[in-house]
Amino acid sequence: MADVPADPSAPLTPARATDAHVEQVTDPVAWDALVDSLGGHPLQRWGWGQVKATGSWQAHRLQVVLDGRTVGAAQVLVRQLPFPFRALSYVPRGPAVAPTDPEAPVGHGVGDEAMRSLVCTAVAQWARRHVGGVGISFEPDWPAGTTVSVPGLVAGQQPILLASTLILDLTRTPDELIASMGRTTRSDVRKGGRDVEIRRVRDEDEVRAVLDVYRDTAAHAGFALHTDEYYLAVHRELGDASLLVAAFRDGRPCSFVWNAVSGSTAFELYGGVDDTGRKARANAPVKWHAAQLGPAGRCAALRHERPAQRRHLGLQALVRRARGRAGRHAGRAVLAAVRPVVARVARRQAHHPALSRGSTRPPADEAGYMVHRT
Repeated sequence: MADVPADPSAPLTPARATDAHVEQVTDPVAWDALVDSLGGHPLQRWGWGQVKATGSWQAHRLQVVLDGRTVGAAQVLVRQLPFPFRALSYVPRGPAVAPTDPEAPVGHGVGDEAMRSLVCTAVAQWARRHVGGVGISFEPDWPAGTTVSVPGLVAGQQPILLASTLILDLTRTPDELIASMGRTTRSDVRKGGRDVEIRRVRDEDEVRAVLDVYRDTAAHAGFALHTDEYYLAVHRELGDASLLVAAFRDGRPCSFVWNAVSGSTAFELYGGVDDTGRKARANAPVKWHAAQLGPAGRCAALRHERPAQRRHLGLQALVRRARGRAGRHAGRAVLAAVRPVVARVARRQAHHPALSRGSTRPPADEAGYMVHRT
């Protein structure tokens, strides 16, 4: 997201911002329907806020209304910080913004510059009034180069979520996607996993068995995990938006992919495979099966975030070989309410809990991926 240098204490007054008002949404069903209607990201769904609330965050769901029409939605996560910082507000992969023209396609919640600026301003004003603290950090699901004009909003130096995304267009038919794949990938999808059963996982006991595979993957790749209860909370709180697909051999899972879904996007959260799954070539068929269960519609997409210059032999390979496209996000934008140095220290403390406890490396999740816990 482009820098907008300005005095953080200056009034937030882009065009018509004073005409908009912010309302809190307290109904989970109504909130998820709103996020979907605006093309919002799965990390903006109600259940994801509930997952983060099992830790140190509190979720607030805000809709921005202009002339009786909802033009934006933002799930704001708030984390309390020690004195004098007070709190940090963070919007993961949001806000979702409607276009100025109510007849225009919603797409993936990018809107246009005027509406993006209005919605971000309204959300920032709400956070300033109701939360305070060091400020608010936006990390929207918008393409790199997307512009927004909000006084005091500056580009964050360190992204919290990964900045690069692989995108597979799910509006294409399965035959079209298969035809666009290379020979090896087509073979993996069609012939791999013949000795396993691939299906969606809903039962909590089976989720626990999947976590055994994840622990095996973590031990093999050398990264740390959350507790089992954290992942069980993801499954419970996301409900039908938790799309966990696994390959089973002799009744035990051996490969899996775990997506979170919204109305227009399936977003890979976790994935893993053990020796049995590797020998059965189960990884690609599992990813493909999950892709077929993802959202269907005009702008549906399967998204996999990855660090730059790191190869991931699961969804990344599948997306690339199916001629999916690589995209970069607009980045992180911060509206600070205090001096930048103080805000930077507070943000580091909020997003690096392991480091704040004296650890020498930040926590990690997924094979080879360093993750700032949000």
